Amino acid sequence: MAWLLRQGDVLASIELVPSRARGATRLIGRKRLDGGLLIESRRAIHTFGVQFPIDVAYLDRSRVVIGVARLRPYRIGLPPRHARAVLEAEAGAFERWRLVVGDELEIKE
Repeated sequence: MAWLLRQGDVLASIELVPSRARGATRLIGRKRLDGGLLIESRRAIHTFGVQFPIDVAYLDRSRVVIGVARLRPYRIGLPPRHARAVLEAEAGAFERWRLVVGDELEIKE
């Protein structure tokens, strides 16, 4: 477990998914996602088997948000070209966190 921060302010707790693990399998079977899920070294994602809509933020190498989307179940997300990581949260979380393109995110373990 780790913390997601923006300019030193804690946005949420997050689970870190190693680059070799599959992020989608972490959501399959869950009824909801508390906090977020950060999948490093992954650009594209899908929601096949996920039972709820999710917010998706695409991050560059410096963990700057370069794109956001909301995906319903059984969809494929199309990442921006320079995406290097994906942050997932339950739909509506980004609005609560006021997460927008251009935000610089930090991870505190």
